Amino acid sequence: MTAREAGTDRGAGMDCGLAIGHLSLDLLRRYNVPGPRYTSYPTAPVWKEGVGAREYEALLLESAREDEPRPLSLYLHLPFCEKLCYFCGCTVVITGSEHRLEDPYLSTLEREIDWVASRAGHRRPVVQLHLGGGTPTYFAPDRLEALLARLRDRFVFSSDAELGVEVDPRVTTPQHLAALARAGFNRLSMGVQDFDPQVQAAINRIQPYDDTRPLVEEAHRLGFPSVNMDLIYGLPYQTPVSFGATIDRVLEIAPDRLAVYSYANVPWMKKHQRILEPHLPGEAEKFGIFQTALERFQSAGFEYIGMDHFARPDDELARARRNRTLHRNFQGYTTKAGTDLIGLGMSAIGEVGDGYVQNARDLAPYRAAVEREGAATFRGVRLTADDRLRKSVIQSLLCHGVIVKAEIERDHGIDFDETFADALERLRPCAEDGLVELLPAEIRATPVGRVFLRNLAMPFDAYLTAPTERPVFSRTL
Repeated sequence: MTAREAGTDRGAGMDCGLAIGHLSLDLLRRYNVPGPRYTSYPTAPVWKEGVGAREYEALLLESAREDEPRPLSLYLHLPFCEKLCYFCGCTVVITGSEHRLEDPYLSTLEREIDWVASRAGHRRPVVQLHLGGGTPTYFAPDRLEALLARLRDRFVFSSDAELGVEVDPRVTTPQHLAALARAGFNRLSMGVQDFDPQVQAAINRIQPYDDTRPLVEEAHRLGFPSVNMDLIYGLPYQTPVSFGATIDRVLEIAPDRLAVYSYANVPWMKKHQRILEPHLPGEAEKFGIFQTALERFQSAGFEYIGMDHFARPDDELARARRNRTLHRNFQGYTTKAGTDLIGLGMSAIGEVGDGYVQNARDLAPYRAAVEREGAATFRGVRLTADDRLRKSVIQSLLCHGVIVKAEIERDHGIDFDETFADALERLRPCAEDGLVELLPAEIRATPVGRVFLRNLAMPFDAYLTAPTERPVFSRTL
């Protein structure tokens, strides 16, 4: 038995490069199926409604009372945008130029912050904060500074905490960046999607290159150590050639990280997406666009992390992937494992102890619930022992591309092959197609299989066997 077969060669398959070569259209069609993104397990569609503030409070207090309470990661949802981007699948509130809703929202958010802080424990350091949206820089610079001051007053921040914020170059000013820098933010995530004018017009997001590059340069001048840029492939009128031109412009800007997302077309959930459907690229062309991005960004020195993410080899995300400490949650890939994730704001999701919770999705119910109870939790789930086991397996696959059976057996007290006999059987066609190696001591995604990690995780999902009345997930590619 070789070292790799024994599962002792932990570095195998952890190479920086990923060459996927030519994939047949038949293979793409077979694996381009609806499936979860696994930012949680169990996934949100199976959570139960009726989980409210009382249940959330119990989770917070239980976690705070542990002998060694976990550090905290805070996520604040700031849902407002002036215009609707037609590709958007987020929970947003479109206001136009009228900003009358922001003061009442911030007042409610501050009340929720106070409620959570009093229950989460004051001796637990905050090691991560992320402001997402919507458009966080929809708010004026002084409002953002005041919001962080409120958080710092209610929580204890670690000296090396990661503070990240999503910014929209169309509304973000140098004054915003200066205020964020003063407040201690050290990571920017900047939406771009595509620089092609025809694509931008189709998705209702006009964002010239000449407005975007100076903002990144200003962020670097102010000392932001990491700037991420978000792109989307599979948008209307995109081709491998046109997206290659966008890649040229992105490489000129030289961000530190990249997220190259597959466009999630879910018109049954987001009706505005129907506007885009007549002009979307076909399956083969969409995958050609992704392959172009994969090859170009790797050639430029970026490492493919997995699930659409790229980072430079010396970035902490890349290092965490190589040493198998990478983690995945509702904020995507992160190096901050072992935290309680506190979600604040309309529709925000939290992961506390052995439970997931989500706030009311709409603005009026969120505000009413916080005013009435202090929290706006409306659904969630407590994980069973089987949930925790499967979550661990899926995390290992999504983050590291490998499942070491002995580790799972040690942590959960099971016989891996016996417990997952059905899942292993469902993976055999994937192995025959060259996506995964089913070895005696481990399950390892091949270089091609790393593109299909969602598909490889699905056989371990105990909830996917239940039929649904309507579509739930976007396609995997």
